[in-house]
Amino acid sequence: MRTHAKWYGRDTELTVRMFVTMFLLFAVYVGFLAILYEAGTDFVTMAVIAVVFVVAQYFFSDQLVLWTTGARVVSPQQAPELHALVDRLAALADLPKPRVAIMDSPMPNAFATGRSPSSAVVAVTTGLLRQLDPPELEAVLGHELTHIRNRDVMVITIASFLSTVAFMIVRFSFWFGPGLGGGYGRRGRDREGAGWAALAYVAALVVWVVSLLLIRALSRYREFAADRGSAMITGAPSQLSSALLKISGRMQRIPDQDLRAAQGANAFYIIPAIRGDSIMELFSTHPSLEKRLERLRRLEQQIEGA
Repeated sequence: MRTHAKWYGRDTELTVRMFVTMFLLFAVYVGFLAILYEAGTDFVTMAVIAVVFVVAQYFFSDQLVLWTTGARVVSPQQAPELHALVDRLAALADLPKPRVAIMDSPMPNAFATGRSPSSAVVAVTTGLLRQLDPPELEAVLGHELTHIRNRDVMVITIASFLSTVAFMIVRFSFWFGPGLGGGYGRRGRDREGAGWAALAYVAALVVWVVSLLLIRALSRYREFAADRGSAMITGAPSQLSSALLKISGRMQRIPDQDLRAAQGANAFYIIPAIRGDSIMELFSTHPSLEKRLERLRRLEQQIEGA
């Protein structure tokens, strides 16, 4: 295996895009909170709800993802070859070794979760272990380890949850205002207050849609970055390309019921559990396969020319 540590740099274009996307998300949430304030929603109540949900997600996200996917953590004795691969790649990526889990599913896929490198989990499906050759599996694991190294699992989890919390806050404030910290406060008893309450409700819908688009864009950028990280760690972008083609092709033959059972964790998978043409790219959590393969092809040329 050929590895070039000097090539494990950041993609400046992707870094800038992720930063801009996160800044726009922050701006959307600040604007939303300003509207809620004008509507008279109690900030103390909002803060308590937000903190409870974000803290719960931060500390229990890995267990939640494992539970929803049915993945189980395995020991080196239970999966020696898989652990050996993760051991070697984690050392190359300068990461503490994550826990290793296996998900019993015919769908070939993999994901990483956890709030930090020290609490991370890398999971693969039994279908992936059967379908991929060792170099392809190595490339997929390199992709997942890059997610851990970049800490983008935590970033996308928190970003997604903030969007959900914002929507829940305004929904509860609008319908159950008097029971949620005093209702609409200083503006809640007059006609102007009713107007602000209506605006807050409309703002909730706008924030949800805008957040959805921005979070999807952020998710796509993190997949490009993880693809690049895999190529840099293994020195073999073509192996990841081969793995992506196999996984995507096999996905078309997985029974619908198996795909539906796995779709709750789509944002975490290396390839989403969907048919190739079932959603528009704008709303996808992942870039198109064609774009990923093109970027990997360019990386192959760069590495060969180094």
